[in-house]
Amino acid sequence: MIRQMVEIDEEKCNGCGDCVPSCAEGAIQIIDGKAKLISDNLCDGLGACLGDCPLGAISVVEREADEYDETAVDDHLKEIGRAPLSHYEEPTAPATGGCPSAAVKSFAAPAAGGCPSARVMNLEKPASDDSADDASRPSRLAQWPIQLHLVPPTAPFFQNADVLLTADCVPFAYADFQEELLKGKALAIACPKLDNTEPYVEKLTAMITQSNIKSLTVAHMEVPCCNGLVMMAKQALANSGRDIPFETVCIGIRGDKK
Repeated sequence: MIRQMVEIDEEKCNGCGDCVPSCAEGAIQIIDGKAKLISDNLCDGLGACLGDCPLGAISVVEREADEYDETAVDDHLKEIGRAPLSHYEEPTAPATGGCPSAAVKSFAAPAAGGCPSARVMNLEKPASDDSADDASRPSRLAQWPIQLHLVPPTAPFFQNADVLLTADCVPFAYADFQEELLKGKALAIACPKLDNTEPYVEKLTAMITQSNIKSLTVAHMEVPCCNGLVMMAKQALANSGRDIPFETVCIGIRGDKK
C-alpha cells in the first residue's frame, strides 16, 4: 500500500539519538551510529520525531510500505521494556452515545451565514477596546480562514503584516493567547503531527516573499512533535532569502510560557 512514512537521510544523521524517545512506537533505533526505521509496520507515518532532529534529517514521504500494525507495535514495545500503546484507554463515549463528530450538528449559524473558513474575510477591528472589561473583551481574530492548509499565501490580510503561526493546541493552553500573541497579527494555525505538512514549507515561503510579511512569530507547545512547526518556518525563511524578525514562543502543557 502507498502511505505516509518517516524517511531518515543517513548522510545528514549524526546518530545523536534525539529522535528515538519521541517515537511512541519505538520504530527508530540507533544502529551503526545512524538512526534507522527498523520496520515499516511499526511507523504510523505521523512524524512525531520530526521536531527532535537538530539536523533536519527526518522527513515524511509517501511510498509503498507495509500497513501500520498496532498489535506488532505493542509486541515490540513490550520487548524493549516500554508500555504498549494499548495500555492507554480510550475516553468514555458521551452519554448520548457514540462519537460527537459522527453526525452533523448545527447550533447557531454565523451572522453572515455559512462556514467562516470557506472564504477569505478581513474583519474590522473595534475602534477602541483596550479599556473593555473581561466580560466584553472583543476577539483579536481579524480574518478567516485560519488553517494553514486553507489560507492563500497572498491573502490580503497577510500583506505587509506581522504573522503568527501557531500550533493548534496553543490557544487552548495559553490563557493570554489573544491579548499577548494574536493582537495585531494575521493568523495561521497548523498541527505538525496530524496535518499533511508536505506543502507547508512552500506555502510559508510564498507567504514571506509574495505577501512581503513584516515579521513571523511561531507559537508551539513544548511537546517534541510541535518543534516541527518551528523547523518548517525556519526552512521557509531560508528559502525566501529574506531577513525579517523571527521569534518563537514555547508554551508548556500546563499553559505556562517557557
